[in-house]
Amino acid sequence: MKSWVIIIVLLMISLPGLTQNFELLDKQENFQAGIGETLRIPIKIKNTSDKPQFYIIKKIQSDLSTTQKGYFCLDNKCLESSVNEFSKRIEPGETIQQLVYTVESGMLSGQNSIRFQVSPKGSPHEVIEYGVSVGIHEKTEKPVLFQSKDITIQDVFPNPVQDHAFIEYRVHNENVKAKLIIHNILGKPMNEFDLPTSETRVKLQTEEFTSGIYFYTLYLDNNGVLTRKLIVRK
Repeated sequence: MKSWVIIIVLLMISLPGLTQNFELLDKQENFQAGIGETLRIPIKIKNTSDKPQFYIIKKIQSDLSTTQKGYFCLDNKCLESSVNEFSKRIEPGETIQQLVYTVESGMLSGQNSIRFQVSPKGSPHEVIEYGVSVGIHEKTEKPVLFQSKDITIQDVFPNPVQDHAFIEYRVHNENVKAKLIIHNILGKPMNEFDLPTSETRVKLQTEEFTSGIYFYTLYLDNNGVLTRKLIVRK
């Protein structure tokens, strides 16, 4: 009888899924972002085993629209949005802190869901699923970048940008000539956009730009008064 008890205990210990050698920490189920904003969903994995282990993080479900983008980033180094799987070696007792899934909210409001699956490499039975809800809403107020007696101009959105972005503004002085110039990191002008007094919004076209960091400068009567970073990501 005792021998049968020992065999049953050993079988239970060896059965897959009864032990979990990692944890997902600080899980949050609901996130909110405004239109044109970039949201970062943290994925914190702790290796609770006594040996180094590669962990695989998969995006297994998402209903983000075609105007929205999602991609894995670690320490500000990001994968392409077409890559749905990420792996990372984690030492015993270590917690990976800087892994996030970045969502560019695009221009449409709504409720979206994303589901991830985390498992140790070579142990697909040890799985933790992590589902989040992402609400995209209209921003009631956009940050003002610059305000004077001549013009009020708000932040560019979205940023990072893929093909085009928008800037809202209002010219208070009809006699001032306002324009935006996009230039590359070396200072070479790439595109120029007038800000007529009859309009309140300008569309910045970036279809022909390669991925990278650019800058846009606001000029009033050919005097540069404001420069901000613009990130283009294809």
